[in-house]
Amino acid sequence: MTKISLKEYTNREISWLHFNERVLQEAVDESTPLIERARFLGIFSNNRDEFFRVRVATLRRLVKYEAKHEIEDTNTEALLEEITEIVNAQEKRFTDAYKKLLVDLEKNNIYFLNEKNISKEQGEYLRTYFNEEVRSFLFPIMLKRFKKLDSLKDDQFYLAIDLQKDDVSDYALVQVPIGEVPRFIELPSEGDKHFLMMLDDVIRYCLDDVFSIFGYTKFEAYTIKFTRDAELDIDNDVSKSFLEIMSESIKQRTKGEPVRFVYDEETPEELLQTLIKKFSITKRDQTRAGGRYHNMKDFMSFPKVGKKKLSYPPMPPLPHPELKTSRSILDVIREKDVMLHFPYQSFQYIVDLLREASIDPQVRSIKMTFYRAARESKVMNALINAARNGKYVTVFMELQARFDEKANIYWTEKLQAEGVRIIQTIPNYKVHSKLILIRRKEDGGNVYYANISTGNFNESTAKVYADDSLLTSNQDIAKEVNEVFHLFESKFTIPTFDHLIVAPFRIRDFFLEKLDQEIKNAEEGKDAWAVLKMNSLVDKKIVRKLYKASIAGVKITLIVRGICVLKSGEPIISENINAFSIVDKYLEHSRVYVFGNDGNPEYYISSADWMQRNFDHRVEVLCPIRDKAIQKELWDMLEIQMKDNVKARHLNLNDLSTYKKTNEAVKSRSQFEIYEYFKQKVN
Repeated sequence: MTKISLKEYTNREISWLHFNERVLQEAVDESTPLIERARFLGIFSNNRDEFFRVRVATLRRLVKYEAKHEIEDTNTEALLEEITEIVNAQEKRFTDAYKKLLVDLEKNNIYFLNEKNISKEQGEYLRTYFNEEVRSFLFPIMLKRFKKLDSLKDDQFYLAIDLQKDDVSDYALVQVPIGEVPRFIELPSEGDKHFLMMLDDVIRYCLDDVFSIFGYTKFEAYTIKFTRDAELDIDNDVSKSFLEIMSESIKQRTKGEPVRFVYDEETPEELLQTLIKKFSITKRDQTRAGGRYHNMKDFMSFPKVGKKKLSYPPMPPLPHPELKTSRSILDVIREKDVMLHFPYQSFQYIVDLLREASIDPQVRSIKMTFYRAARESKVMNALINAARNGKYVTVFMELQARFDEKANIYWTEKLQAEGVRIIQTIPNYKVHSKLILIRRKEDGGNVYYANISTGNFNESTAKVYADDSLLTSNQDIAKEVNEVFHLFESKFTIPTFDHLIVAPFRIRDFFLEKLDQEIKNAEEGKDAWAVLKMNSLVDKKIVRKLYKASIAGVKITLIVRGICVLKSGEPIISENINAFSIVDKYLEHSRVYVFGNDGNPEYYISSADWMQRNFDHRVEVLCPIRDKAIQKELWDMLEIQMKDNVKARHLNLNDLSTYKKTNEAVKSRSQFEIYEYFKQKVN
């Protein structure tokens, strides 16, 4: 038996950094439209910020714990050093990509201006804009009197300002009010020339309007930014509701330890040292001298300017051929299962389903889970309307969805005010499954209609996240969805499931059994294979089983967008595993699992990745897909992705981000081909 050692796994943090490298590649790839390249720079930057707030912060806490308890022979410090080395190298590539972007924008008559190179007319326009749109959001903090570091937000950035009065220096901080004002200001065009200016430079240009009344005559501003530990310390005070506990914990996040401090490399040494002293920055903290601009995540919202060719061609959501606007959705799914594929098809069908249920006199109740809800949510409004129409509406709102806690608390309070029943969070578990259940009276009895999705019920993310969503009236499935809601409500009684596979009870074991069956088939000389699509592959029990399956001769295809600790293509242990990642216009988010089953393939969709947290610490649902037409649809999509030779990258050994190029004359770009696939179904 081949022995599998730790060296056969890629570290999850390093694998994640390689994923973000693939995002950065999209910002560098000149076949990516220019405006989209700018947005990929923003995605890369946003990902990196979250990585520091969560993963690096966790490692930092682990180092402190190991030192305090004198734990030796760990590699946490070495891992942090390796992370720093990779991040620094990526930062250089990011900077080069940004500089190249500016050059290419100018070639297309899009010019970035700063406070030093604008015309008199542009200056007058900016003064007016500043005083009407920006000034009311500026509240300078004088560093001499500044005491509370936790008043600085880590999702924002600041201008550290060197003020001069009679040859005497003073220092101030000003938060750049992103969220209140757009980061990119469009100035009046001149013919076919477009001009943009960053909000921070608008503020720089108008600093005299803020500080001259105090006698200051010279102003120089330098950008600084904090990244904090984003883990919440959950108070277990039983006298408080979980809503109160989470609200207080979110406020505590502002007091998280800084894990990264980035500053403009042009910052004068005296000002820099004043900041470091004020903020209690130590050598242990990650500090980095950067460029003039930070919070590049704002590039995700880069404005559409210039010619149409500079952005992706429009791909409006397509109608589903089975769901006609003139026909009841419940009537359709009473006859057959329907699967929606976002963003290729419209998320509006989910809103329409809830709207129909809210006014249907035979519908008695609606139950729904939420992990990440849109701030302006039509789905929530449909549920509120259902409650107003006398339906019994129940919502499980996961208050622990990282970085979406505020939005979820907002909707919890709003739903409760409208009479919607909110199920309390389950201690020590997150509900990550995406479920809708509609109960309708038909012929004197209860009939259930269910929606099981791989992605969030969020109309904003459904425009860019590629997910699959099953609508079914199959009572075997729908009644067990009802049992999942009973699980939320009782918290103590574990139902028996015959059709759905539910975590934290047995999803891992189920997958292990399926792989064991493929191993048995391979050993008996039968056709043995699996195609497994997910966001992340981290669980080492599963990875070991995949290695054993490969050794036994099972042909395995892995489509993993993000973290993948498995090393594919390695002689003996993984030479039968083909692993690749697709990064393109849409975020690949669906989880689809297909097992060969000796010629009778079995199909499953889920919200669960192959990670320990999904298997052991979350409530997840794995749903079988039994409709032959939907199975074919899923297989056609997987097959298209397996042929991708434009945006697919290898995940082989230490080669985790090389394009999966081929010598084939025909270029296959899966996301665009899938769109055409569904377009043909409409025509």
